[in-house]
Amino acid sequence: MFVLIYERIRALREDRDWTQQYVADQIFVNRRTYSAYENGVNTMSPEILCRLADLFDTSVDFLLNRTDDPKPPVRPKRRR
Repeated sequence: MFVLIYERIRALREDRDWTQQYVADQIFVNRRTYSAYENGVNTMSPEILCRLADLFDTSVDFLLNRTDDPKPPVRPKRRR
């Protein structure tokens, strides 16, 4: 089944019992802007997609429906 990005972000938010205001504050947008993302009215920039993936501890690929695996990829440790 094809799931649209706004359905994914709404489901992730609701699973955590977070308000739209809380998510908007975390990704540094106003609530109306975030609501428009969730309703499919506005498209998200790559920066916003990355912020949401980090916030929801998932991958951008999951948000974009390129995978059904919500686990984020394992990031290699950086050398100092």
